[in-house]
Amino acid sequence: MVIAGCSQRKAPTTEPVPALDLYQGGCIPALRVCTARHPGLRDRVWIISAEHGLLHADTPLLPYDRRMDAARAMALRAQVTPRLRWEFLRNGGPRQILVIAEPLYQLVLADLPLILGHDRVRWISDPLARWADAAAILDDWSQP
Repeated sequence: MVIAGCSQRKAPTTEPVPALDLYQGGCIPALRVCTARHPGLRDRVWIISAEHGLLHADTPLLPYDRRMDAARAMALRAQVTPRLRWEFLRNGGPRQILVIAEPLYQLVLADLPLILGHDRVRWISDPLARWADAAAILDDWSQP
């Protein structure tokens, strides 16, 4: 499972588009390229949105303007933690989760190690500077 932080830049559209296609900044464009190279990866991609909380990559969205701050991160954490627990109960917990998100977005996901275990969560807090690390992990996960 991959969870990425959303971005301020969004595609200009008046029709809802999948979340992974809406966001145009941060690591999302590189993540889109990676999902095209690795069939099945997109099904395991989730995004933390400052507006909407935890979204699957294919959730249809319209552009919005909301920035993440500490208060919003804590409010979303209270919503996202039970949602992740429910997802993992329903579908089984993933073997590993890669979180590619800046620190405020990581705050939303701070309970992940408690839910899954510390050894199953990998954190990348600078999505642009450390994209090569994220890509290497995703490439490794995609090996047969």
